[in-house]
Amino acid sequence: MVLILALVAPVLVKPLLVRLNVLDISNERSSHTGSAIRGAGLAPLLSITVGLALLAAFGETRDPALLLIILSVALASGTLGWFEDLRGVPLLLRAGLQLAIGVAGACVVVVASGGWWWTVPVYAIGVAGYINVANFMDGVNGMSGLHGAAVGAVFAVFGGVLDMPWLWLAGIVVALAFAGFLPWNLFGRSMFLGDVGSYLLGGSIGIIAVAAITNGVPVLSVLGPLAIYLADTGATLGRRILRGERWFEAHRGHTYQRLTDGGMSHLRVSAIVAGSSLLTGAVGIMNLMLPEYWALWLVLLGAITFGYLWFGAAFGKSAQWHSEHIQKVRVS
Repeated sequence: MVLILALVAPVLVKPLLVRLNVLDISNERSSHTGSAIRGAGLAPLLSITVGLALLAAFGETRDPALLLIILSVALASGTLGWFEDLRGVPLLLRAGLQLAIGVAGACVVVVASGGWWWTVPVYAIGVAGYINVANFMDGVNGMSGLHGAAVGAVFAVFGGVLDMPWLWLAGIVVALAFAGFLPWNLFGRSMFLGDVGSYLLGGSIGIIAVAAITNGVPVLSVLGPLAIYLADTGATLGRRILRGERWFEAHRGHTYQRLTDGGMSHLRVSAIVAGSSLLTGAVGIMNLMLPEYWALWLVLLGAITFGYLWFGAAFGKSAQWHSEHIQKVRVS
């Protein structure tokens, strides 16, 4: 049902977005030109809301409260993103509201799961941070949809291995909701998730990760499917800060942007990022099943992540050299 709703919902929300003139205008960060409809993340938001609400009410799970918490954080994150799409939210207010969502979500997870209160600030920053990570990485067609599908699937495996129905169900709902949006984003529909979609993606994944760790899933396992997004964003922001650049302004320094600038198609770049996340997610699953080899899994996780960053840098430099070489030949 979640998948069907995700596939059909864009038909319902598109007239609203057109009427409200919610358009994405290309800037320095964009990998497209011209304008397109954004805010179509309302479709997966509707899918996740309906799916989690029904499962919490009627699903066979021992922890319906956790599904409701995930639903609340996802809905709050998506709503904030919708206002950002619709009219814009000042930077400091936006950051404050993201942190507030993280604090509220972390508090209720700790209460519901009997966690430690000292973890609340860490979890809150983690949720707010991943909302921004997902937003930063939402730059090419298919990127967010494939990421949601990949990470949701890995979380679902975690839930199946550990016999945590709430985690399995939450992962499946997120995976199906974002997978269902892919045809509208990939095949010439000119519809983008917008901030409502990227905030929804980051908020839902962030709070599921927090709930999973609080309920005993190893931190290394949870970080597995998130590693590529975290590394791409962290490395990019680190470089910009060291160069004295204004890190929060639009830019094209991400690894995935280097790949598209080098001539790769959006679908190929998105597939590389999602495939890399599935590989690191598989490492997280192995850590779950064979925790005594955690050092090996940590090294393997680092190797895959470094390989992704190195490949992006090397491909970008090669493409730039090739372009400059061709230009010199033409001039001569």
